[in-house]
Amino acid sequence: MPKHIGIVACSYEGAALCYRTICKEGSEYLGEHAHPEISLHNHPLNEYMKYIIRGDWEEVAGLMLSSAEKLYQIGADFLITPDNTIHQAFLFVVGRSPLPWLHIAEEVTKIAEVNHYKKLGILGTQYLMEGPVYPEILGKRNINHCVPHKEQRLKINDIIFNELVYGIINKESKKYLSDIIADLKFQGCDSIVLGCTEIPLIVLPEDSSLPILDSTRILARAALRYSIGNRSEDC
Repeated sequence: MPKHIGIVACSYEGAALCYRTICKEGSEYLGEHAHPEISLHNHPLNEYMKYIIRGDWEEVAGLMLSSAEKLYQIGADFLITPDNTIHQAFLFVVGRSPLPWLHIAEEVTKIAEVNHYKKLGILGTQYLMEGPVYPEILGKRNINHCVPHKEQRLKINDIIFNELVYGIINKESKKYLSDIIADLKFQGCDSIVLGCTEIPLIVLPEDSSLPILDSTRILARAALRYSIGNRSEDC
């Protein structure tokens, strides 16, 4: 039997995309209309944001662990969170969690290695782009990275929290993100990490001048493979 997947949600649009990906692609492994058992728990985003804004990652971890305990109680076998930013609290979580987790940046880095990418452009919230989640893991694999300039990071953060988390797709914002990717390409990046779970809603592969690493779908696919006991990283 496939393992029961627990999703610790933060923002609902990103969590929904992760959930839909697992369900949709499950049939490729398990047959028509089939997918592993999935449960999702979501504290409101505003609860997370009051701690993220002040950099209180132990309190962020407390919310994640609260969701983890609820998912454990209803039978989940392992956990994922499709929110890149709150992975900054991961070290406060793993030692106290009732269940094992997959780490989104680890899964993205595996795919980068398979594709021989050497310098990743990172897009995400301001907290993610300025934080340690990707630099720490990429550094261990000797993969370089680059983030947009300060003004660009602030604008991207604004697009995420005022548009994308509400499912709003603005044409001007879409062009802005495409221009940022082109700028990162000019700086020598050979691929781009969509390191916010909502960015795949606005940046499609055909819109990008660089190959994209869609962290939401990469994590969903890793969870699906882990659930059914297939850990090859060829997709």
